[in-house]
Amino acid sequence: MTDTKQIRNFCIIAHIDHGKSTLADRLIQKGRLVEDRDFQDQILDNMDIERERGITIKSQAVTIPYTAGGGGEYELNLVDTPGHVDFSYEVSRAINSCEGALLLVDATQGVQAQTLSNMYLALEHNLEIIPVINKIDMQAADIPMTKRQIDKDLGLDSREALLVSARTGQGVDELFEAIVKRIPPPAGDSAAPLKALIFDCHYDPYRGVVVHVRLFDGSLKKGITVRFMSNGAEYEVETAGVFKLALVETGGLCAGDVGYFIAGVKTVGDVRVGDTVTGAENPCAGALPGFREIKPVVFSSIYPVDSNDYEELKASIEKLKLNDASLVYEKDSSAALGFGFRCGFLGLLHLEVIQERLEREFGQSVIFTAPSVKYKVHLRSGGELMVDNPVEYPEEGRVEGAEEPYIRASVITPTTYLGNIMTLCMEKRGVQTNMTYLDEKRVEIVYDMPLAEVLFDFYDRLKSISRGYASFDYDISGYKATELAKLDILLNGKAVDALSQLVFKGSAYDRARTVCERLRDEIPRQQFKIPVQGAIGSQIIARETVNALRKDVLAKCYGGDITRKRKLLEKQKEGKKRMKMVGDVELPQSAFLAVLKSKDE
Repeated sequence: MTDTKQIRNFCIIAHIDHGKSTLADRLIQKGRLVEDRDFQDQILDNMDIERERGITIKSQAVTIPYTAGGGGEYELNLVDTPGHVDFSYEVSRAINSCEGALLLVDATQGVQAQTLSNMYLALEHNLEIIPVINKIDMQAADIPMTKRQIDKDLGLDSREALLVSARTGQGVDELFEAIVKRIPPPAGDSAAPLKALIFDCHYDPYRGVVVHVRLFDGSLKKGITVRFMSNGAEYEVETAGVFKLALVETGGLCAGDVGYFIAGVKTVGDVRVGDTVTGAENPCAGALPGFREIKPVVFSSIYPVDSNDYEELKASIEKLKLNDASLVYEKDSSAALGFGFRCGFLGLLHLEVIQERLEREFGQSVIFTAPSVKYKVHLRSGGELMVDNPVEYPEEGRVEGAEEPYIRASVITPTTYLGNIMTLCMEKRGVQTNMTYLDEKRVEIVYDMPLAEVLFDFYDRLKSISRGYASFDYDISGYKATELAKLDILLNGKAVDALSQLVFKGSAYDRARTVCERLRDEIPRQQFKIPVQGAIGSQIIARETVNALRKDVLAKCYGGDITRKRKLLEKQKEGKKRMKMVGDVELPQSAFLAVLKSKDE
């Protein structure tokens, strides 16, 4: 076992696309963890969806052996983190298991919104921060400007900043030395009772739950019995080890180590991220503080396409919850779609990722309903309801008023795009509260805006308006009064509960028209006309019609008296009338997805 003084635990934090995963690649290559012929870019991003989108979704840990310049063998435990605001919970968990952080700043873009918020997260946990200026090999790199921003915007000493190029590997050796010298070794006593924090888990179909832990005190060996402190469940450790891209068995872990253990945990519900693991014979005095309870901001229901797959979907969501602690779910049902789950997400990208992971990793075919936020509804009787599902919204007559969640949105942008971005924020009902010129080229604007407006296409439009240069970060600021309406979608006169939405009254007409137009293009034509209507209460505010297919009943009728043709046409008319009375319209899955997409998609 390694001496605690020879261990360094650190994470890489930065804004999106500032080169965290590429830098992790260079560190892994230098540590010779993988042969050059087996190497691939973004080696820690092991999900297909991460590779396709070019983003990190899960923070991944890896142990890198390093021999320092002055001699001495070190074990560097690196955690690569996501940059997107939807996955900031992953970042907070990674930070909890480290003593230091490399704060990456892109030399071509400078300090961005997420750079700031991730730095504050690291400061809250008293981490040693090493500023690193990346992409110095790029033509557009402006190192003096980046250093000024590190001094002014971050309040760090730019003279301590290291210059690296994660792509070419320039400056990586100096970075290794700085990690060893500037990041403190973990404090902890290997002789004390076992105290370890679960910071992640994943499910292995052959071995059960693989628990990722950071040991603060004590040691963990094969054969000992451990106890999870949140629920008292006890298991015998079958194997323990470290992450070296694959799981490498070492037989045990000691204080300060980051690693994993397998204890034949088959009951998925027993393991909770943020829980403390201790020895069953010699338990520690108290549990570690764990992580902040996560509050989802976007809600949507998931249903299996085939209602017989409900049990399979339930098992899949439980296993996914192990690996993504920020997913919140409860049982739900719908008249149109049967049994499913009401889920809470941290944002729209999080929702998309969960949907893709359910389909790819667990082979589930699922339907998602339109995303919604949590509203406070005040009733005339004096009560108050929290509503995130349109089905639970009370009748108009019982509602006194409603409040919706607001966010404090901070956008950092080059001054060139300022006008267009302000127009976008005003269109989304935003109210400007602050504007600061960070330097002659960049400005930070702060808006109060409703969370519901940011859900659909705000982020995509912000990126296209600013050609990718503007950065966006937000936190929930509280609730404000709003005018709320429940928009029902009627097909052939019947309301489809899974398509109902809660919308701001001012934009209800536009929303209803958009949904009706999308459904008109998606619903297969029948032998009779299908009206697609948007309604608030009993008032219809939008309508589209899916035209009928006309079967040519006169094909076999040639020549003869005109009355023969009339008779056939009358018969067809009668049939269509009867069909319309009993005809239920089947909604294809693509129709539910079309409602969620923005116009351009």
